[in-house]
Amino acid sequence: MNSTSQSDRRTTGVLLALGAFGWWGAITPVYYHALKTVNVFELIAWRIVAGLPLLLLLLWATRRMGALRRVLSHPRTLVMLVTSALLIGVNWFVFIWAVDTDRLAEVSLGYYINPLVSVALGMLVLGERMRPAQWIAVAVAMAGVAVSAIGIDGMPWISLSLAGSFAFYGLVRKQVDADAATGLTVEMLLFLPLMLVILGMVHTSDGTSFARGPWWLTLMLLLGGPVTIVPLLLFTGGARRLRLATIGLLQYIAPTGQLLLAVFAYGEEFDTGRLTAFILIWIAVLTYSADSFLASRSPAPDG
Repeated sequence: MNSTSQSDRRTTGVLLALGAFGWWGAITPVYYHALKTVNVFELIAWRIVAGLPLLLLLLWATRRMGALRRVLSHPRTLVMLVTSALLIGVNWFVFIWAVDTDRLAEVSLGYYINPLVSVALGMLVLGERMRPAQWIAVAVAMAGVAVSAIGIDGMPWISLSLAGSFAFYGLVRKQVDADAATGLTVEMLLFLPLMLVILGMVHTSDGTSFARGPWWLTLMLLLGGPVTIVPLLLFTGGARRLRLATIGLLQYIAPTGQLLLAVFAYGEEFDTGRLTAFILIWIAVLTYSADSFLASRSPAPDG
């Protein structure tokens, strides 16, 4: 691949990643905060049930149904997508539950930590080298997690589970031999039977919000498909074009938006303990960002 092609690939990857993290920082939390009265399991189910038809239509329109059949018939790829589906399922549940219970600030802490987890995974699994400043950034971030744990009298499991599940999701999807839309379609196909069972259980117990209405709530639930699909397509497209370290750097956009919403729009508590933890995380972010900027001035390829 020549230098021009590499540059174009990196530029496209950066634009896709910016779109994904901007969406997750603003649109997604506002959407789920507006649906706080809806059962969490119903919200997750509609992400799949409303999103899958759109993905299948996209594959059909772009003549990639053959690629879908090839992925479904390839055991190794299918196993990896089962793994990624489980990881993103955990991430979705924790995220929606946290937003519904007014813990968006803890969500944002998780996504501040997540890029540094991606850096560590890139080193441990993919052989990407960590520079001294990156080691310092990871150590400072771990100190921030420790302070957060002390402040809430226990491990910040929301933050850690979000950071870990999404970092591993990015790692797995980076190695899957499938384009973004095809891989996401398979993930949703794997979830579909369970989601239909969940909707049936919710309907027979308390009744679904989709059936009860009002009409605007039904419409909002149907929008769960696009709200889910758009940023994931952007993210997986960006992840396949960029190093995990680069994805980690751009990812700070999402938690910044989430934190601003939590404090200024939704009035969540932000005491001294949380502030101290976030200051340490931000020091880690700035350390890593400065190191990445200096490294980007070298001729080493990034993609």
